[in-house]
Amino acid sequence: MDTYRWSRGAAILAVARKDILLMSRYPLLLVSRIVEPFGWLLPVYFLGRTFSQGRLAAGFAAWAGTGDYMAFVIVGWILSSYVSAVMWGMGFALKNEMDSGVLEANWLTPHPPLVLLVGRTVASIVTTTLGSAVFGILAITLFGLSIRGQILPAIGFVFPVILGLYGLGFALAAMILLLRDASTLIDVSNFVLGLVSGRDYPVVVLPRPVFAIALLLPLTYGYDALRALLLGTRPLVSLPVEGAVVGVFMVAMLAGGTWVFGRVERHCRIHGTLAHH
Repeated sequence: MDTYRWSRGAAILAVARKDILLMSRYPLLLVSRIVEPFGWLLPVYFLGRTFSQGRLAAGFAAWAGTGDYMAFVIVGWILSSYVSAVMWGMGFALKNEMDSGVLEANWLTPHPPLVLLVGRTVASIVTTTLGSAVFGILAITLFGLSIRGQILPAIGFVFPVILGLYGLGFALAAMILLLRDASTLIDVSNFVLGLVSGRDYPVVVLPRPVFAIALLLPLTYGYDALRALLLGTRPLVSLPVEGAVVGVFMVAMLAGGTWVFGRVERHCRIHGTLAHH
């Protein structure tokens, strides 16, 4: 059993190593991961300055608990980059293998397909971490980003959120096997999830029906707790409660996503549709 587990880990690292090697052949893609957030955040920066006195926005502080609107948005975007890394790294990689006609051949290996899917996301997580670190350093210079809270507890809080997102990624991969389309499904899911869960703003400003939906999304509590720990904002509920929600989300999504993917993958094997694209 230990040898089998080790071989699974070796398979994940082998897939990740292959993807990192491929990424290294296109260095401009790595640069774009660092530069791209500035294209999204510069309009936010200048728009926020028009409603601020000095560096602080009093109206924003009344809703968010902090007047540093750029720090609020940047923290949300850093977490959202991991959401995108899991969803795009898993779903789009699966679609590429379908289009290349190698999906069935790859899945003939002794390892379960989920092991290969996880391996495809490891490279994205690594590059996202490096890109976020460089982006954070540049944001300190350009936007005056200041983190005054507890970094290590925040990292500990984010870890189960990312694990829970893997379960969501498994479910999305199952949908891609059925629909044989990745871009639209992932793009819409990523956008709506970030929009409702408060990636760019405090969810308390949402209309009451949408706010109620936001409270049902565990990612909402991930954004909220991360900002409370790093920026000292007011959490929606106590941090222990948010931690419990995130923990339940992690277990439920991993179990549910694995089950859904297993059922769909078996259905596709039986009907011979894995090679269709």
